[in-house]
Amino acid sequence: MTAGSPDPANIDINTVRLLLEHLGITAEVLAGQTGRTEVPTFDDYIDRVSEAVSGGTRRAYASYWRRIREAWGGRRLHEPTPLEIKQLAERIKGQAVVRSNSRGGRTAAENLITALRCIYRHAVADGHIAEDANPSLRVPKPRRLASTRRALSDTQLAELVATAGMTGNDPQLDSLLLRLHTETACRRGGALALRPIDLDRTQCLIRLREKGETVRWQPVSPTLMHHLIAHGDERGANGDAHSQLLRYRNGQPVTRRRYDYLWQRLGKHLPWVATQQVSTHWIRYTTLTWVERRFGYAVARAYAGHNGRSNAGTTSTYVRADLNEVAQALALLAGEAHPLETTNQLRVE
Repeated sequence: MTAGSPDPANIDINTVRLLLEHLGITAEVLAGQTGRTEVPTFDDYIDRVSEAVSGGTRRAYASYWRRIREAWGGRRLHEPTPLEIKQLAERIKGQAVVRSNSRGGRTAAENLITALRCIYRHAVADGHIAEDANPSLRVPKPRRLASTRRALSDTQLAELVATAGMTGNDPQLDSLLLRLHTETACRRGGALALRPIDLDRTQCLIRLREKGETVRWQPVSPTLMHHLIAHGDERGANGDAHSQLLRYRNGQPVTRRRYDYLWQRLGKHLPWVATQQVSTHWIRYTTLTWVERRFGYAVARAYAGHNGRSNAGTTSTYVRADLNEVAQALALLAGEAHPLETTNQLRVE
């Protein structure tokens, strides 16, 4: 290097300094970036995510988060590769409990990947990993097989109702559950979340709070409303309008175990129930199929509470059914007039 020639290192430093000034980045900002905390471990971060999600999501993912802890609890979020995630999913798929309605562990593998994506979605939002570095998105979920559920025949539904009303330790409760699900096509969680305050006695409506934190009003027949009110009055928790409505004779709230007991008992008396693994969701299929065949897709969609995004196309935006049309379908289903029942026909003159 000749005397008086500029030092290349100084040139580089000056170039970087000018670039940073042009971008408005100060030395303090750079110092803050270099002082960022380490990426958390799965043990640490799963606890944080668990506190941030809804109770339903926490219950759905709890067992899979536990398996992730067992496999990678001490590792940091950015360390597992897509190949390792695929290997863990296959391992859990192979360890899935084999039941009569087992589908080869595909659901277990799918749920594991979904549970991981929930973790990584929060990690990306918190800035612990870059969005394009999310390894869970590079692992495809197993393709879902067609559901084996289907609509029950009138004869099968009648057999269920008759058997529930003549067997068990609380046939009154079980009959009420079956009628509630048949009239409303609600999910199990929606029934268990019912409270006395959710009953609109004048308009014969119940407020359903179901998965995804959705809330909707659903018509019920005057007869069902009468039985729901009577059930609450007889078994209610000291008149607390915000407590759970459905209860045992001793006043204890009904849990999901009542449904398990109900279908196991029905399966013992009706072999086809056990063979086909019939559950409460089959009643939802039955009611919605009945509504769709007689009132069309738009009314069935509203009856089911499917008012969000849909793959049915843009047309579904313009053909949404209202509560009065749902009430009209329910009136025919239950064989009773409903306070909201109306006949809306478009006239062209």
